Amino acid sequence: EEMRQRGFIELGAFLYLTLLFGISYVRSILTDPGSIPDEDPLWQYGGAARSVDIDLVPMALQEMKRTGERRHCKWCGKYKPDRCHHCRVCKCCILKMDHHCPWIYNCVGFANYKYFFLLLLYSFGCTYFIVFTMCESVSRIIADASTPFATMFLVLFTVTLATFLAVLITAFWGFHIWLMIVAKTTIEFCEKQTAKKEPERRVAETSVYHLGLSGNIRAVLGNNMLLWFFPCDPPSGDGLSFMSDETRLTKDLESGKGIRRRSHQRTQRTVRTPRGTPAPAGGMYTGYASTSHRER
Repeated sequence: EEMRQRGFIELGAFLYLTLLFGISYVRSILTDPGSIPDEDPLWQYGGAARSVDIDLVPMALQEMKRTGERRHCKWCGKYKPDRCHHCRVCKCCILKMDHHCPWIYNCVGFANYKYFFLLLLYSFGCTYFIVFTMCESVSRIIADASTPFATMFLVLFTVTLATFLAVLITAFWGFHIWLMIVAKTTIEFCEKQTAKKEPERRVAETSVYHLGLSGNIRAVLGNNMLLWFFPCDPPSGDGLSFMSDETRLTKDLESGKGIRRRSHQRTQRTVRTPRGTPAPAGGMYTGYASTSHRER
């Protein structure tokens, strides 16, 4: 009776995980990842876009060409927002594109990335749940010599397959957890690895879209912490701009610190005393000329 009760509890838990898995899978497939708006002069490339007032151009863009011009898609005929890339399978530009996933036959982008992330989470939970709950069954059929071959084969095959999938999903889901923490997409990660091989290009270690740990998680799982692990409440925003007042202020402060640091270093080099200059009174040579000495 106790074993029967435990079996019902495990069955209920597995069905609950499977239900969340199914909802996440369906929403990953059916949710449009997001695309550049049509008939919007802000994003139309060529023709009427050339007459757009300069004030309409989004000044918060971080990704530009090396020439300083805005990125555009030659297939869609539109300017690209930050983190937007063209998918040749879907034949359109995807907002905050991560990758094209053949398992959901859809691109993973701004609007459906949370559902894809939860799909990996529930896959992780289901596979490990199968492995852990079947350990007792495996030990029982191995100890019982009268177990039919078909039963033994099916149990061992199921556990082996679940273990194999669990290892793969763990690695894949762990990679996406890391991407979420550092505020990157799979494409941005690959681009950074490629850029590191080119010595003439400088690569920043921190993503320009970094909002801190809590901000990065909210940018993927939504603002409501209670709904983070449910396939609902997607993150806020339109997928066209990712520079908030907080990130813009942070980048300005970092830029200002760099400018002040370089100016201070140049000042130190200009006031450094030439060799042979006697040390100031006190017996210790500081390496810099005093104000009165420079005036003399």
